[in-house]
Amino acid sequence: MGAPARVARALLEGGPQTTAALAVRLGLTTTAVRRHLDALVETGHLESAERAPYGPAAGRGVSRGRGRPARVYSLTASGRETFESAYDDLAVGALRFLGQSGGPEAVAAYSVHRAAELETRYSDMVSKVPVTERVAALVSALNDDGYAASLVEGVSDTTVQICQHHCPVAHVAAEFPALCDAETEAFGRLLGIHVTRLATLAHGDGVCTTLVPRIRDTDIPTTTRTATEVLS
Repeated sequence: MGAPARVARALLEGGPQTTAALAVRLGLTTTAVRRHLDALVETGHLESAERAPYGPAAGRGVSRGRGRPARVYSLTASGRETFESAYDDLAVGALRFLGQSGGPEAVAAYSVHRAAELETRYSDMVSKVPVTERVAALVSALNDDGYAASLVEGVSDTTVQICQHHCPVAHVAAEFPALCDAETEAFGRLLGIHVTRLATLAHGDGVCTTLVPRIRDTDIPTTTRTATEVLS
């Protein structure tokens, strides 16, 4: 992977960042990073601002001491598209056909089925750790599937956020939001607690954000519905 692609990938995985932060993350000089950033801005893959447009630092300027705030770089829609699946058109066409032939209920049923498969894949990884570590385990599982997820703490004393900077089905979910709804419900079942989806890439937000209450040992019920029960 070339240096410009590494810069773009770092922004995809970590959200909006300054030149200095990217240099530390990638082990490059700030001069080299700035050169790649300028090139990516020129091609329309990145944009810069004095405040982060989304993520945990959204709306806040980034101080670098005296003088003007450091500029924050983020991926544009065009930049994110370079990581999207080549099968988007095929998937959209298939779901349109399913909706036309079976109605909205058929699309909803497929969405639940897909989310249950995700839940089955992640179940062992999430359930084998202490309940207080399950959110981190879910983030790790999402990363293994290419969602470029991160766990954002410090938003409040009672909640954390799961941020997915990439979604393989974002373009499809833009037309079929039931995919996002079913995925959110699967997250809740995996964690054994109610979660709330605050934003999605499919709706044009910069990142998929799920709000999760901080989990304590006493929060987890002794029994939860499994993916098999959801499908039955």
